[in-house]
Amino acid sequence: MEVFGISITEWVGYLASAVLLLSFTMKDLTKLRIINSLGGALFVIYGFMLQTSWPIIITNSAIICINMYYVFLKKN
Repeated sequence: MEVFGISITEWVGYLASAVLLLSFTMKDLTKLRIINSLGGALFVIYGFMLQTSWPIIITNSAIICINMYYVFLKKN
């Protein structure tokens, strides 16, 4: 399936990139980590949509875990 000649898989990748970029505009570090994790989750989905691209899945899963550690466990 395509939208405007672009596959759904590519749209997910573009959305993940946009959310990731958006996260870096946040001044609040907690907001940055939460939005960055959303982008990472979209990249994990994208990695599975690419017939399982393990480098994308593993890297972004690790980023999500690190972000969640700092958001929920490492309160300063």
